[in-house]
This record gives sequence, C-alpha cells and structure tokens, in this order.
Amino acid sequence: MSILLRNIIRFILLILFQVMVLDRILVHQMVNPYLYMLFVLLLPFNIPRPALQFLGLLLGLTLDMFSDSMGIHAAACVFIAYLRPFVLNILSPQGGFEGPQRTPSVTTMGISQFAIYVTVMVLLHHIAYFCLSVFSFADPLYLLTKILLSTTASLLLILIYELLFFSRK
Repeated sequence: MSILLRNIIRFILLILFQVMVLDRILVHQMVNPYLYMLFVLLLPFNIPRPALQFLGLLLGLTLDMFSDSMGIHAAACVFIAYLRPFVLNILSPQGGFEGPQRTPSVTTMGISQFAIYVTVMVLLHHIAYFCLSVFSFADPLYLLTKILLSTTASLLLILIYELLFFSRK
C-alpha cells in the first residue's frame, strides 16, 4: 500500500474514531482523550513544512466542523505541525532516521525516541488546545490537571494504536 493511500485512510479513520467514539468520552470534565493528532505525527519525515502545516490545518478544521470548536483544533494542529520538524531534528541521530518506511514509528526511531517524540508532541498539542479552550488562567491547577490527565489518556490510546498497527519488519 502506498504511503499516500495509507495516510488518506489514516486521516479518515482517525477523524471518525475521534468524532464517533472519543468525543463522547468525558471523565469528570478532566479527561478528554484525543487520538486524531496522530495523523500529523505519523506523516513522512521528508514532507515539506508548508504541506505539513496545511495538512495540520485540514485535520484540525475537519474535526472543528464536527465538534463546533471554532478553530481550536485547527490552531493546536497547526502548532504541532509547525514544531514537529524541530522536535524530530532534536531527536534524530547524526545521519537521520534509518528505515524503509521513512515515517516516524517504533521501527524507524526506536522505542525510546518514538516515546519521547510522541509524548512531547501530544503534550504540546494539549497545552495549546486546552489553553485556547479554557481561555483563562484563573484556575491554573485545573488547567494543568486537565492537560496532564488528557495527555496521559491520549498517550495510552497511542500506545494501544501502536500495539495494534505496529509492523515488525
């Protein structure tokens, strides 16, 4: 299967799963699990920055249409799409990441670097998203708790996703 077709299918499935399943899960107004940003995180290493940001915008706007969040998802996705090359550059070894797929994964990056990459990016996404959605620093402990609990839930979902779809070549 080509990388383009795989990413189109991933885009559609992640949006559908987010809208139909995960958006209905809310634990005491503190945990909002998000998996949709995994589309931006798993795009190929060599994708041009403008294309990466456009795809982040498209992903965020698509989810915003379904959730009536007025551009908050789009802003958070463009934010992580902008920072993704910098984070990958910091984590990459001297010669870049090796592997036939040339996309971020446990296979190409290794378990520890992939875990760091996903954790940093999900945390950055959640910081941007919840700061924009709460739009108040009146209760910083509430905001911090919401960010950390939602990041933990999202990372758990990403771990499950990786275990289900991880190819051991």
